[in-house]
Amino acid sequence: MVKLYIKQAWALLKQNKLFSALYVAGTGLAIAMTMVMAVVYYVKLAPVYPEVNRMNTLYLTSSSFEKGTEGNKSVYQWAVSYKALQDWFYPIKNAVVVSARLDNNMAGNSYIQPADRSGDLKVRLRLTDPNFFRIYSFHFLEGKPFTVSDLESGICTAVITEELARRLFGTAEGAVGQSFSLNYINYRVCGVVRSASYLTSKSYAQVYLPYSVSEGYRESKNDFSYMGEFSVTFLVKDDAQAEALRAEIKEITRKENLLHPDEWKVNFWEQPTSHLLSAFQEYASQTFDLWATVRHFLLVLLVLLLVPALNLGGMIASRMEARLSEMGVRKSFGAGRSRLLSQVMWENLLLTLLGGILGLLLAWLSIYVGREWLFTIFDSWPGRLPEGVEVHLSGEMLFAPLVFLSALLLCTVLNLLSALLPAWYSLRKPIIYSLNEKR
Repeated sequence: MVKLYIKQAWALLKQNKLFSALYVAGTGLAIAMTMVMAVVYYVKLAPVYPEVNRMNTLYLTSSSFEKGTEGNKSVYQWAVSYKALQDWFYPIKNAVVVSARLDNNMAGNSYIQPADRSGDLKVRLRLTDPNFFRIYSFHFLEGKPFTVSDLESGICTAVITEELARRLFGTAEGAVGQSFSLNYINYRVCGVVRSASYLTSKSYAQVYLPYSVSEGYRESKNDFSYMGEFSVTFLVKDDAQAEALRAEIKEITRKENLLHPDEWKVNFWEQPTSHLLSAFQEYASQTFDLWATVRHFLLVLLVLLLVPALNLGGMIASRMEARLSEMGVRKSFGAGRSRLLSQVMWENLLLTLLGGILGLLLAWLSIYVGREWLFTIFDSWPGRLPEGVEVHLSGEMLFAPLVFLSALLLCTVLNLLSALLPAWYSLRKPIIYSLNEKR
């Protein structure tokens, strides 16, 4: 019976080419727009290379220090210092791994001087520690991360991506042990990793260095010994340990503020922040409104899915009016309402499937063409793509079956409702009315 319904649906599709084309196009556009939005947030939130531990990763990116009395108070916001790392964060008990990143001028403004003298090459640096490679699961093509002794001694060693290795040495193989000039200082390559996408912003770089190679990394800022240029990343086992970690950091804050109430106070707000929250929170002190965010996404889905479904429902209602005489003949020969509704459902499913294929192709094309700006379109303060950086989309980002199936399922449900409701209303009319209806 199902095979017969599909044959009939295919025959009707060919008979009503304009209707079928409009229906498939409408469904395809709805699925494409939904897919684009879903893929954008999938890339931001899902565990993708090398950020496979996103659900168990937390971030502390800024701090607030204040001094003075009420009425004459000064407030400073920055990150934390090397002393804060040593005294507060590296000794943390409620974390599996603690890693620090130095965000200074060197990290954002460094150039490689290629051996072929083709001109300075601006690169993205990440000044960090060996624990960084325990949190983020980089695939080492050769070599290994720099070590704790490398960090403590300030040795000029580096982990680079395979893409940069090919640019500097012509090949990614055999790059370990070779040297390159960065800001006119020679660095030895200790490891080569598979390149990550710029869209994995918490871990992306082209060169990974021990933060001790940067001069003045131990210095504090604004006369606060615990204020500096380090942000901290934590890896925890589960949500329970994450809550224990936040409680431990709040206890550290409470004790420090009690020790010198007349000198300064520190505030970390609700940090460390989960990866999920960091995708929607622009800055650490921002109050996150969950329900406002939910309402925003429901409104977007309403526009992307419900409005096309209503339009398609109107088209189907008009088509059902034109098919009343056909339905009347079938009812007179004993066809029940459920059988006729089943036929309409299978016709709609075939059109929805074709629309889904079209929508999938349109979504992939749109994402690939607009990859340099599309992933910042929903940000409150979208940033510009840095010079010399290309946005790569890996297979696991672009071809996420769960994302497509969810979008297709949602569209199928809405399309079925938009088809079955007009069909059910039309089939309620008496046989005599249906038979007498003009074609």
